[in-house]
Amino acid sequence: MMIRLFDVIFSLLGLILLFPLLLIIGIVIGIDSRGGIFYIQERVGKNNRNFRLVKFRTMCSGSHKQGGLTIGARDSRITRPGFFLRKYKLDELPQLINVLCGEMSLVGPRPELRKYVEFYSEEQKKVLAFKPGITDIASLEYFDESEILGNSENPERTYIEKIMPAKLELNRKFLENPRLGNYFRIIGQTIKKISR
Repeated sequence: MMIRLFDVIFSLLGLILLFPLLLIIGIVIGIDSRGGIFYIQERVGKNNRNFRLVKFRTMCSGSHKQGGLTIGARDSRITRPGFFLRKYKLDELPQLINVLCGEMSLVGPRPELRKYVEFYSEEQKKVLAFKPGITDIASLEYFDESEILGNSENPERTYIEKIMPAKLELNRKFLENPRLGNYFRIIGQTIKKISR
């Protein structure tokens, strides 16, 4: 209950205070390339239910048809402003709307695509009992995930067989003790990581 209260307060304040920045980002995206400002994608949320995740569009329109994984820092599908937005995780800011609506939390397992959730074991599916988040312990540990995939001969296989299970295990351990202190600690670590 306390975490939900802080989710509402922080997401509302974030949307209000960051509105000028969000507006500028939207204008830059619109000027740079054709397509919408936002990229809306179905992800799997709490209780294994789909929801519509909102991000700033960082790829050329239609790029999602070539695969859901971002391969390396210089994936040719990423737009010029998209590289900057991804580097500083600014493309994730619209998810504050998802948090405000109660579909996500600031801290929780990153929501996955349905095609990858199908690979979860029964034990791994336990993470679906919690709201997904904008950031989590696994995201901090695998901050350079796209680079790891970019160096793989088979990125999707590497993700399914190595990265995804490791991230799920990190989240499982974190969710065994989802205290308010850990909530603030991960938010702080995320801000520190991004600002480097």
